[in-house]
Amino acid sequence: MLFVVQILLVLAVAVVSLVLIRGGSNAKHMAVRRIMVLLFALTAVLSIFFPSLLTSTAHLLGIGRGTDLVLYAFIVSFLVYMSTTHQRFRHMEASITKLARRVALDEAERPWENGRSPSRSSQTDA
Repeated sequence: MLFVVQILLVLAVAVVSLVLIRGGSNAKHMAVRRIMVLLFALTAVLSIFFPSLLTSTAHLLGIGRGTDLVLYAFIVSFLVYMSTTHQRFRHMEASITKLARRVALDEAERPWENGRSPSRSSQTDA
């Protein structure tokens, strides 16, 4: 039974990683993150009030201890967190690059509009 759980955990890690690395909309990633946080909070509350429930669940899955089950869940959650954070930073970098390009184009001198030469306008601005 432990081997089956290990295979399922590896498949879960692979599927979550592929889905999150593939990219997509930000709202989808935020929804995944919120669902994971809600599941974590619910599991934490249940394990605090009913610690034997966690051990029983671990035994049901063929895992020796409840702490091992928590460790596996933590590893999967951490991987999801890393993937969503990476996606968010990549999206933010693209937005900053786009914004910087827009600002550079807006603030560039346009000598053809004022009839001023670039060297004269830079002397008057300073």
